[in-house]
Amino acid sequence: MTARLTPPASSPAATVPSRGVRPPAAPEPSAIEFEEQAILARERARRRWERLWQIGVFVVIVGGWEACARVGLADPFFFGQPSGIAATIWRWTTRGTPQGPLWAHVVVTLEETILAFLIGVGLGVVAGFALGRNRTLAAIFGPYVRMGNAIPRVILGSIFVIWLGLGMASKVALGVTLTFFVVFFNAFQGVREVDPNLVNNARVLGANGRQLSFDVMLPSALSWITSSLHTSFGFALVGAVVGEFIGSNQGLGYLVAAAQGAFNANGVFAAMVILSVVALIADALVTRLEHRLTPWRPPAQRVGP
Repeated sequence: MTARLTPPASSPAATVPSRGVRPPAAPEPSAIEFEEQAILARERARRRWERLWQIGVFVVIVGGWEACARVGLADPFFFGQPSGIAATIWRWTTRGTPQGPLWAHVVVTLEETILAFLIGVGLGVVAGFALGRNRTLAAIFGPYVRMGNAIPRVILGSIFVIWLGLGMASKVALGVTLTFFVVFFNAFQGVREVDPNLVNNARVLGANGRQLSFDVMLPSALSWITSSLHTSFGFALVGAVVGEFIGSNQGLGYLVAAAQGAFNANGVFAAMVILSVVALIADALVTRLEHRLTPWRPPAQRVGP
């Protein structure tokens, strides 16, 4: 009796389909994949509609403003005019401002803002973490922190100008006072909200005080800290601009003050538009930093794109 020899599975003969045999079809997408594609399509459509609505609102506001200025319902001398604002921005960009090149003023304001932001965030995180970690320190310094937070800190700009002069230091100091309390209270609350069971388990496993602080409490409070970065950067920018408006010879706040002194409404609005663009770019960069620091955190719903 002779046995039939069959080629091994790895040989080419085993892989060549015989005539009349259809090769296996590619697997069809599952219901879950169809649902995911539908969700993505709806999300893209929603974003397109949101962009269209944003453009529509902008056209209505700016177009209505321009129409009111042209027909005389709004006096351009007092209320400005979008076309005049655009012309002012173009003139400042191409030929510079009466107070010097536009980029120099933008750079000065950004330097003051970034310094105030970094110093304020650093001090706020350290102070909030220390007082949140130590109840004795919180009991001693808590009333003073609340008193300092209750002071209208914008009025401190005049004091800082007297103390530190018209240079960058007074603007950075004002920005730090505005930024510090936002970060402090978030860091303080973040440390207080750490799960006690997580801390107890770390202690059972032999974690010392330093490990509890930097390996357990700080990562747990990081979500609270990063959530304050957008607001704190905005306050740092406000502090820099207000300080320049009170007393300075450079910066975007100085441009606002100079345009106000010349009764140039278009110049005031032009500086405000430039500030808005700078703030939007900075907000996007802070968002990227937040995602890098807390990659596990889902994106939060917030106003804006």
